[in-house]
Amino acid sequence: MTEPVGPVDSSRIPRFAEPATFARLPRLDRVGRCDGAVVGVPFDSGVSYRSGVRFASAAVREASRLLRPYHPGLDVSLFAAMQVAGAGDIAVNTFAMNEAVEHPAGELSYDGTRPVTIDGDHTIALPLPRALSKRHGSIAVLHFDTHLDAWDTYFGAEYTHGTPFRRAMEKGVLDTEALSHVGTCGSPYGKKDLEEDRRLGFGIVTAGDVLRRGVSEVADALRQRIGDRPLYVSVDIDVLDPAHAPGTGIPEAGGLTSRGLLEILRGLAGANLVGADVVEVAPAYAHAEITSVAASHVPYDLVSLLALGGRL
Repeated sequence: MTEPVGPVDSSRIPRFAEPATFARLPRLDRVGRCDGAVVGVPFDSGVSYRSGVRFASAAVREASRLLRPYHPGLDVSLFAAMQVAGAGDIAVNTFAMNEAVEHPAGELSYDGTRPVTIDGDHTIALPLPRALSKRHGSIAVLHFDTHLDAWDTYFGAEYTHGTPFRRAMEKGVLDTEALSHVGTCGSPYGKKDLEEDRRLGFGIVTAGDVLRRGVSEVADALRQRIGDRPLYVSVDIDVLDPAHAPGTGIPEAGGLTSRGLLEILRGLAGANLVGADVVEVAPAYAHAEITSVAASHVPYDLVSLLALGGRL
């Protein structure tokens, strides 16, 4: 098997030089095969408050220039273990988003390539798992978010960033035995929201639970719930407290730390990860690239998990 093509060596060529791809990886069209691809989805027509996440993929790619090829926390040289590439952006038609994202995502993953997407509002958490379910069947989901995002409608609309997981369940995409919200802390509209979510099959681990129980215990419990099922991880950056990620559409006080989020992700080592997203980064609402830097480390850890699992 051909050795993977790695990222540009930042010890030889300065990080500020050359066009940006995620972690300075080779472009998808420059590699013969691909095990994992980092792709942007510039879409924010489903937001209910602050917009601007359509600009996140460029900001996260710029922030990712600092990432290096060895992950000490997981003891893996992720770009040597598998071929990872930057796949640019999916050209989203904002008036037909589900079809515009699902079809190219399906093309990207049809041969086993596992996509990690950056950018977009949480509406994209419907077409991406739906595309992957055509290959893998029903999928377990870990949803990191300060909100539930499983409402039936928002402003009377069925497809918004507050409804993707309800729609995904209705379409038979999700494995109802292995669904979890992690890091919730935003106030819901009523207790019935929590009761309805549990009725749908979601386990709920609040940000307070993570603080009280610790990241290791939470990660172990999540790992047991997932088992060997194909897993999709969806990370809304607003799961982080605004101290760590102010640049997002609906910030809520009391969220996770960036350290806590990354440690929980690392606790998923060995899971059958088939795809992931990192969404709701709105760079205009942050300074000094705070949110983009935090967001760039999330796909880095997710790709590291893919590398630990090897090629499908």
